[in-house]
Parts: sequence; C-alpha cells; structure tokens
Amino acid sequence: MSTVKIHMDWKSDMAFEADLNGHKLIIDAPHAAGGNDLGPTPKPLMLVALAGCTGIDVVSILKKMRVKLEGFRVWVEAEQTETYPKHYSSMKVIYEFKGKDLPMDKLEKAVALSEDQYCGVSYLYKKAIPVTTEIRVVE
Repeated sequence: MSTVKIHMDWKSDMAFEADLNGHKLIIDAPHAAGGNDLGPTPKPLMLVALAGCTGIDVVSILKKMRVKLEGFRVWVEAEQTETYPKHYSSMKVIYEFKGKDLPMDKLEKAVALSEDQYCGVSYLYKKAIPVTTEIRVVE
C-alpha cells in the first residue's frame, strides 16, 4: 500500500489553493456563501474525478483495441440530497462516443473494464451509492 498526500493552503476568505503534481487548483465558495468565486466548489470535483478516471481508462483500453474515435465525452449526473450534510445519493455516468461504425461490443467492454477493474474512483463510489451507466453513440 502506498500513501498519497496533498495539502491545501488557505489564501483568503473561503479560497484555498492546492498543488497537485505541479498543477495549481483554486477551490472557493460562491459570493453568496462568503467566497469570491475564484474556482470550483469542492463537491463537483467528485464528479470530475469520476469522469476523468473512467474516461482515461476507456480511451486507453479502446486504443489497445484499435478503435478509432472521432470524439468522446463523459457526462456525470448526480442526485444531491436537500438536507445537511448535502451529499450525492446516486450518480449516472454517460459515455458519449462519436464516430462511424463503432463496435458496440468493444465500447461496452472498455466501459465495463474501467468501471469494474481499473477506475479506483468508480470502485470507491459504488461502495457508497448507486452508480449507473449509459452508453451513447453519435455518428
């Protein structure tokens, strides 16, 4: 097992800055919550983490399968509770592939491999909430 560490430095008001592998990321609250809206709020980054993790896996797997994509988009939709602590109660990952004559069996296999074997974010989220999947092909 390895340990991964990050830190965030408080900048001002509600703003924090993280250094992630040399990449700066500002987290802030909107004006209505006392922030200056200098960056995203923390919770939606959970959706970004899921989309990025599984998206990178799927592209890598499809390259190995020699599937050529014209475009690829990952959507993550989450239902959020109304009461505190507000949290995501479910998520849906929509994989939108663009291309001609894309082999559905390979797209489905790449998505399944990512979600079931490789994407640690998906693995963790599925332990806490329902996560569903949809595959769309746009020609």
